[in-house]
Formats: sequence, structure tokens, C-alpha cells
Amino acid sequence: LRRLQGHKGVQGVVIVNQDGIPIRSTFDQSVTVQYASLITQLSSKARSAVRELDPQNDLTFLRVRSKKHEIMVAPDKDYLLIVIQDPNIMNTT
Repeated sequence: LRRLQGHKGVQGVVIVNQDGIPIRSTFDQSVTVQYASLITQLSSKARSAVRELDPQNDLTFLRVRSKKHEIMVAPDKDYLLIVIQDPNIMNTT
């Protein structure tokens, strides 16, 4: 977590178990719960969509970018790794 947090532009990291419960986070409790809940749902929907299109396929990475944030999700069998960063910091280098 410390290594991820040290990257330029990274605002925070959340690790969520398969039930959507946050295990580790660099955010405060309320922000952690909000990201854990919403991103778990989004990831589940994205995984379902990928499998619906091709039952032999699976979601390996999800990236959502807005004006203020970039949310990257790396799903695993038991966990979700969620990284939130500011995309504008990346553009100033």
C-alpha cells in the first residue's frame, strides 16, 4: 500500500474483500465505505457484462476516468484493489 500511495497523483488505495467489506485503506472511514460499496457494485456489473458477451472471458482490470479522478480497479478471486488518483497531476509532468 505504501508503495502505491507513493506514486505521483495517487490520492488513496482501498482493498475490499469479495463481500464488499473494506480490509485496508488509506482514506478515512466514510470515504473508504463509499468507495468500497460503489466500486464493488460497478466491478460486479462490469464483470457480468464481460461474461455475458463471452462466457469464457473475465474482467481483469477496470479503469474509470473523470475530470477530477481516475479510479483503477484490479479484481482478484477474493479481493478488489482500488486505486484513486488525480489524472491532472499526471498531465503536468
